[in-house]
Amino acid sequence: MDPVTYSSYLALDEVLAAQRPRSGEPDELLFIVVHQVYELWFKQLLHEMDRLRAHFAAGDSHRGLDALKRILTILKVAVAQVDVLETLTPRQFTGFRTRLEAASGFQSAQFRELEAVLGRRDPGLVRGHPEGSAGRAAIERRAGEPPVFDAYARLLAGRGYPVAPSFLARDPAQPYEGSEEMQDVLFAMYQDDGPEAQLAERLVDLDEGLQEWRYRHVKMVQRTIGDKPGTGGSSGSDYLRSTLFTPVFPDLWALRHRL
Repeated sequence: MDPVTYSSYLALDEVLAAQRPRSGEPDELLFIVVHQVYELWFKQLLHEMDRLRAHFAAGDSHRGLDALKRILTILKVAVAQVDVLETLTPRQFTGFRTRLEAASGFQSAQFRELEAVLGRRDPGLVRGHPEGSAGRAAIERRAGEPPVFDAYARLLAGRGYPVAPSFLARDPAQPYEGSEEMQDVLFAMYQDDGPEAQLAERLVDLDEGLQEWRYRHVKMVQRTIGDKPGTGGSSGSDYLRSTLFTPVFPDLWALRHRL
């Protein structure tokens, strides 16, 4: 057996052979590399989200905080990568854009999985992923699992906070838009000012960080293609704008005026 080397451990031959530009434009490589890196970060974020839910299930606030710290740091890196994409001018992008054909960022199954883990529930999650595809199966599986906020609510219930039995027994595949009853529970938890409140604030940071990523993505698309339709027939910046300012943890925002 060959000894493990830096290259073999990281499978660099496969990784560095995965960039296959379809045009002769020199800027296409950057576009490919940045989006491949995004997909690697999405993979890591899904891994960390699974760990976060497991820590919540075990009632482990300390490890939950550690997981959230890593998630938030990765998200900051993902937002910063938009700066790299914005070095592409509209003319440079136009030079190879047609070679993307029907390919679109809307087809990122891993990002849709992330949205599902964070609680998004609507038919749009699987748009662009045909029946029987691996991507669609992964998204549907995630959409049937308890999202992050549900796992956090169970941690609160385990700490003795009066989370409604109807919430704990709810179908996780159904959308959740918040409730005053849950906000009352969260208000009481904040008054105790324990580790559960620290977790809640980090979840707010996560929600805000996701909105920051969406905003930077919208502005990057606008400065690159304006209001043109997106690749693959998507509505481009119009759709992206519609996703802004929609919180994934509505209860944590709704009670801010009471704290």
